[in-house]
Amino acid sequence: MTTPSVDAHVRLDTHPTHPSAVTATLTGAQAHIPHVGLEAAGWHVATTNILVLARIDHEEPYWAEQAAQQLATLGITIEITPQLREAIDEEWAWANYPMPWCTRTEIRKVSDDAQKIHDDIRHGHLLIHAHAQDAHTTVAVGTYLDTGKSVYLHGENHLRQIANSFDSPARALTAFEDMHADTMRPGPAPMTDTERDTADARTSPGTPTTEPEPPSTGAGTAPADTPGPGAHEALFASFIEDNGEWEKYRTWSDEYSVANHETLTLRAEFDHEARGHDIAWTIASYQSPVGERTWHATATANTPTDMIKTLLDGLDTDTAWTERTSAPLTERTLTTVTGPLTEFGWAQNINGHHINWPAPNGETGLRLDVAAAVGATTARSGPAWTVWGGNTAEQPNWTVEFSRHTPAAVLQDLTYNLALTHSARRTHPSKSPRQRHEALRMALTAPSAVPSAGRSARR
Repeated sequence: MTTPSVDAHVRLDTHPTHPSAVTATLTGAQAHIPHVGLEAAGWHVATTNILVLARIDHEEPYWAEQAAQQLATLGITIEITPQLREAIDEEWAWANYPMPWCTRTEIRKVSDDAQKIHDDIRHGHLLIHAHAQDAHTTVAVGTYLDTGKSVYLHGENHLRQIANSFDSPARALTAFEDMHADTMRPGPAPMTDTERDTADARTSPGTPTTEPEPPSTGAGTAPADTPGPGAHEALFASFIEDNGEWEKYRTWSDEYSVANHETLTLRAEFDHEARGHDIAWTIASYQSPVGERTWHATATANTPTDMIKTLLDGLDTDTAWTERTSAPLTERTLTTVTGPLTEFGWAQNINGHHINWPAPNGETGLRLDVAAAVGATTARSGPAWTVWGGNTAEQPNWTVEFSRHTPAAVLQDLTYNLALTHSARRTHPSKSPRQRHEALRMALTAPSAVPSAGRSARR
């Protein structure tokens, strides 16, 4: 049986600036087909038609060939450059590998498992509670948010492994503290050089010859919403200075900063090295100083600073501590969050399990993943709410994402900001989110049904 041809061409090549990374340049009327397949396999979108495979185990050429073989079975034309072919065929070995009895295939399996752990941490599926130094390596303890299983991690980069597992975060943290009390620190460890290089490869242009570099100067060259250099740095500094109940936490590295609220139940982490679509901000709320996380939010490095400031300001109210035990999505919550948008005439549309509120000018919008919001499936661990800007909701230029239990008032602050800045009609809603906060806190305690919009989305 002949495989039907797909109008798509994939050119695989070595990365121009990072030795082991691989780029994929997609062309053709059906380029979206290999795009979806590559992104699902861990390739990162660098530009519109270029994806990058950058791994901490330096096995990119091998996995690029595996991807090429899979795409070819779909009838997609694959081109592998001579330099990449040379890298694929090269025989190499890890120097001083600590498990010399392993075969090359077994070494690759160990490395791939470490890569999956790295990706789970990077994508927020594995929450790291604390880390410590154990002899010449790093150890950590964390919990998988989709299964609730807590794990003890040993090693770094391609040697990181799950050394033990626990049935609860409390047991895991107790055991971890017993072993590493002297060097134990909260949160994840600073990035290693390998992790930093890998992150840099994902954010740098895939192929400079086909995607021109933007000029390094000139105010008119960047999208209107793109923050200028140092804007997020200045925002973090001013937030600490203007809010005395927040204290900057000193870490081992200058790469990121952590701010803790005086109650020790709110935490804001800022990654100074994040660029482009990398996560720069992580906000988290906890039940108690040693309790489980109740809700969290993340924002990419190219998110406009006014959106980040609105989010941070929303933490300075009682609403950041509400909804610890309430249903994640009710009719009242949905109305509260989207009220500012509907008052400005933003229309909603439904696409599968997504409900979208795009701005009239198409430049930004709000997206609700109903299945994630109501917890319809434990397999869905992605964000419930996404505020996005630039391009499309499927491939935005920036995002601010929220978990399912995020307080409605915190979300409402952002939708109010969107409504004011991206609507043709400039008449303000009758009340601002700040005027509604007190009433909202009381109203959210009342039981309500799952929103009708969510039921429509699942029909």
